[in-house]
Amino acid sequence: MRKFAVIGGDLRTVKLVQRLVEDENVVYTFGLEKADELKKLENVFFCSKLEDSIQNAEIIIGPIPFSSNEKEINMPFSDEKVTIKDLMHNANGRILIAGAIPPKVYEIQNEEDEECYEIVDIMKREELAILNTISTAEGTIQLMISNTNKNIHGSYVLILGFGRVAKILAYKLQGLSAKVTCAARKEDALAWIKSYGYQDININNLKSELTNYDIIINTVPNLILTKEKLKYVREDCLIIDLASNPGGVDNEAAKERGIKSIWALALPGKVSPSTTADIIKDTIYNVLKEIKI
Repeated sequence: MRKFAVIGGDLRTVKLVQRLVEDENVVYTFGLEKADELKKLENVFFCSKLEDSIQNAEIIIGPIPFSSNEKEINMPFSDEKVTIKDLMHNANGRILIAGAIPPKVYEIQNEEDEECYEIVDIMKREELAILNTISTAEGTIQLMISNTNKNIHGSYVLILGFGRVAKILAYKLQGLSAKVTCAARKEDALAWIKSYGYQDININNLKSELTNYDIIINTVPNLILTKEKLKYVREDCLIIDLASNPGGVDNEAAKERGIKSIWALALPGKVSPSTTADIIKDTIYNVLKEIKI
């Protein structure tokens, strides 16, 4: 049995707390007071103060993503606010496990005498990153179906980037008989795209070709679809941006042209929180095993 402090988080975190107590762990929470489904569970304790939840625990679990503004941690199930600095002040040598941790957290750790024993960004763990792409791909397909008036079958789809998410998404879309093109910069990535049987294009050369596509999906966290590039995109094209900040689409320019653009952040937490919670729990256990806690 371990004692966890779970601070903030979205529906994935709520499901994670359920999984932790099912494994006979004890969980002290702060920033989840609106998560009604946790209130009937044994071994879940709602603390009125941040420091109380941490003092009772051995391991701190923060939200995914950790912060959306690099000032406060994400707590959608609470009216309370906790700054990154407040959390770090109270860490008192405990391990902190969270996702998409901003650089400021590590800066504060280096400045403070009372620092965490270790900070682990589980979004950088390969096992979680790979399995998380399945939820992202399925959520993207859900958005495609609900925001177009065409079948995916036979639609011309362009995927920008060829990382983990793009690979899984392209595979699933090809299985639905979409006409898939993937865009990348590096020659080895373009070679892999060809080897999988997709159409390939160098992302630097995108211009008039953009008019060919019914759906464009961006996975690159850099501005790719600029105002200039968007001039070539059809008004009936659906754009889905899966990239983290700053995203890859000039949304204002898309809006001016009447193009529907959806910035779909944190899809796993929205479309499959239960499955994602299982993956997060297993990843946390792997981390604790490796550092022998």
